[in-house]
Amino acid sequence: MTDAAGLVAELESMASDAEREKYRRYFPPDPEAPFIGVRMGAVFELGKTALDLPETELETLLEVPTHEVRALACSIMGKSAAARRTGDERRAALYDLYLRRHDRIDQWDLVDLAAQQVVGGRLLERDRAPMHRLAASAFWPERRTALVACFAFLKRGELEDAYAIAGRLAQDEAPYVAKAVGWVLRAAGDVDRDRLTAFLDERAAGMPREALRAAIEHYPPDERARLRALR
Repeated sequence: MTDAAGLVAELESMASDAEREKYRRYFPPDPEAPFIGVRMGAVFELGKTALDLPETELETLLEVPTHEVRALACSIMGKSAAARRTGDERRAALYDLYLRRHDRIDQWDLVDLAAQQVVGGRLLERDRAPMHRLAASAFWPERRTALVACFAFLKRGELEDAYAIAGRLAQDEAPYVAKAVGWVLRAAGDVDRDRLTAFLDERAAGMPREALRAAIEHYPPDERARLRALR
């Protein structure tokens, strides 16, 4: 059976200096979370081969400083939680692991790989209070998780939690939270445009520019101009 050590070795065999340079466009150099230079497409393909990786091995991957290794862990978690054949016990274990080790899920892309499937998917038929606790966190990746998890509800046309959390975070200045606020609002607007317009008429003046820009992306140009002028 595939284990964490074997997956790490396989990733390391794919590394290249050219790919490592590309990451510099999106992430500042961080010696505590280095990139070894593996295409994310290759990371995701490798993850598909290990969807049954035990939670203990996934946690071992999360402990590795290398960014691509932790991306692999999050990709496996997200794909495994979303798979139809995955049982409730496994989904519960993935959810518990994600929240317990959120300290290692500390970049925007790591959150985006798993939050919707692992957290949002787990809470579809359950109390949503954990998401609201995440939204109140001082740790910005947890606040982003609360937002990204909302996409599980938005896919079913459920708007209440998305608006509650986006409203709470509408003036959040953390860039990766602000962008996620905008994405959640944009998706909510695709379900009910009038409700989004009412929300923005009240809140746009205090929203960070990147949040408002993303929220109004699907509006016609004249309405975008009107809403931008509210800031």
